[in-house]
Amino acid sequence: MPSPTAKSRSKARSASRLAAVQALYQLEMEKPALPHLLHEFHQHRLGATIEDVEYAEADVTFFDDIVKGVFARREEIDALIAAKLADDWSFDRLDKPMRQILRAGAYELIARKDVPVGAVINEYLDVTDAFYDRREKGFVNGLLDALAKEVRA
Repeated sequence: MPSPTAKSRSKARSASRLAAVQALYQLEMEKPALPHLLHEFHQHRLGATIEDVEYAEADVTFFDDIVKGVFARREEIDALIAAKLADDWSFDRLDKPMRQILRAGAYELIARKDVPVGAVINEYLDVTDAFYDRREKGFVNGLLDALAKEVRA
């Protein structure tokens, strides 16, 4: 059984992943300066209560790593994702929240070898639940699994 510390760390990382996807979405939609966006999330979103919804405490360092990592490696990440899409489907056809989920998951698979593949995939399936129905979860699962086989071989 995981220790209480391991459980709270896991919960904080889960909150970080969801917040990172939200931040990446905001980054794509509004194009704010990255330091400004990170500051906004640090001060007003991570662990905050917004409209009577209490957000779990997040691992700020982990959150920053995902957001900054995706930002820095976006072209590489997008190319890896696009290569796993069906021939008649382009990366640009993915809706914006889906792009952010896949980018964040792909970044972790590429850059966070300390996080097991199964944990990455399961966590982003949970994030997908926050935005989509069952069909999209299957898509995320298949794409991240295929990507993991390539980048973690």
